[in-house]
Amino acid sequence: MTTDELRSKYINFFKSSPRNHKEISPAPLVLENDPTTLFNSSGMQQLVPYLKGESHPAGRRLVNSQPSIRTQDIEEVGDGRHTTYFEMLGNWSLGSYFKKEQLSWFWEFLTGELGLPAERLWVSVFEGSSNIPRDDESFEIWRKLGVPEDRIYFYGVEKNWWSRSGLPDNMPVGEIGGPDSEVFFEFTGVKRDRRHGEKCHPNCDCGRFFEIGNSVFIEYTKNEAGGFDELPQKNVDFGGGLERLVAAVADKPDLFKTDVFAPWIADIERVSGKSYEGRERDFQIIADHMRGAQAIIKEGVRPGNKQQGYILRRLIRRSAVKMRSLKGGLGEGDLGFFDSNGVIEREVFQFGKTLERAVKLVGKISPFNLFQSYGFPVEVIQELYGERGLYFNKKQFEDDLKLHREKSRAASAVRFKGGLADSSAETTKLHTATHLLHESLRRVLGEHVRQKGSNITSARLRFDFTHNEKLSDREIEKIETVINEQIDKGLPVKVEIMTLEKAKKAGALAFFADKYDEKVKVYSIGEFSCEACGGPHVKSLSEIKGHVKITKQGRAGAGIRRVYAVIQKTANE
Repeated sequence: MTTDELRSKYINFFKSSPRNHKEISPAPLVLENDPTTLFNSSGMQQLVPYLKGESHPAGRRLVNSQPSIRTQDIEEVGDGRHTTYFEMLGNWSLGSYFKKEQLSWFWEFLTGELGLPAERLWVSVFEGSSNIPRDDESFEIWRKLGVPEDRIYFYGVEKNWWSRSGLPDNMPVGEIGGPDSEVFFEFTGVKRDRRHGEKCHPNCDCGRFFEIGNSVFIEYTKNEAGGFDELPQKNVDFGGGLERLVAAVADKPDLFKTDVFAPWIADIERVSGKSYEGRERDFQIIADHMRGAQAIIKEGVRPGNKQQGYILRRLIRRSAVKMRSLKGGLGEGDLGFFDSNGVIEREVFQFGKTLERAVKLVGKISPFNLFQSYGFPVEVIQELYGERGLYFNKKQFEDDLKLHREKSRAASAVRFKGGLADSSAETTKLHTATHLLHESLRRVLGEHVRQKGSNITSARLRFDFTHNEKLSDREIEKIETVINEQIDKGLPVKVEIMTLEKAKKAGALAFFADKYDEKVKVYSIGEFSCEACGGPHVKSLSEIKGHVKITKQGRAGAGIRRVYAVIQKTANE
């Protein structure tokens, strides 16, 4: 079964009766209005408001296949089963069905539609914690479906709890999550590596098992006391790795031997003059990283030193180092054929010069600086120190790396806490204010103004729009006046679900047409503005309780201006 065939089979299975799901469009890899994450890492990221109770335009049962990137798996690539770029098959219940239907349907899909042997499927369920009960309901459902008790494993929060921020203790107030139940496929004939423990189990890293699907039961939200409250609705958020399911159907524990990776491996063999067999790790890193880099480049990202650009640069440079290792040198065009825009080739050319300079620094600067400043993978640094007869202090490197990651996590926590996706009261007010700002800009500057992006935290909003000139003080004053006049009126904010075509005919602004589904939510602020948007919003401008103040402006690109704004309390607030 090919990757395309399996994707279609999954989508059609959940669209058909009695499941009756509606297919929704995948979100872009780089989300327009979510500063909480560098890349879309799962299909649920665009659905947070609806998992919290908002009505989705397509209904309460949804399905899609979402291209995703998980940067935390970069160092794991090379074991035959991890990738940074992948497709996540997803189906969701927004309060429509729950555990019994979800687990039964997924079991039917695996054993019926895909024909996977039931005796090679293992499952895991949540063993409970101090304030969340053990998931005995899922255990009983699996048992009644025919899974023997010795193939049902209980795990704690480290393995069978899911939220975007990880463990329950790491979840910010208002974040949603819940216990999950995973399904694993067992490969026979895999030689175990005892370094992963004497006793094998589904979550073992020895290669005997692939996790192929995870049903998350999102039913809790973190409260201010550090505990959990139940959500108004019980949700299902399923995610299944498309590439891993294809590998399971083909009974191949190395997913790089499936059809989706075949052309990538063949190209690397052609350029390097080496065979995949015996050099699997290097080939897998190049194939995965180039596939991911190609997808990121299509989103308009370019190599750089920050955020998405840094991840793209890291993928390209790590691939270049591996190609150099395969060939015994790095030649012009060795990776350029992976990208028709020339982005990869230009980055490899620049890195080639960096590589030669860095090699000369071996022994003169710390291994961690080679890793951090020059983008060298750990194993390459070890190889370079070995070539020079120098001692590589692995413990010191790991200590430096641990400190670096702790700082990165702290920075990420700040980003997450202030992101649009948290749906906090302050963020919701500022998100609504962007609608007021957008319409006010069009009224003051002209109808050529079109939104090009936004970034909203609980403290401020950032708004990008088409306009060639710097805003004058007088223009800023007029824009603020128009916005705050509407706030003072306390205009109602109403939402209506309609087709995108009808929304445009009704005069709704919709400047990201390729990212909308057939039906959209249209928010109207009195008679002032009308715009297609996914939310969240206040129900009345009287909830804003303050005035919008533009604090800064700048240039965000050719013909694109950027403004920052905050909500300031007025004298009577």
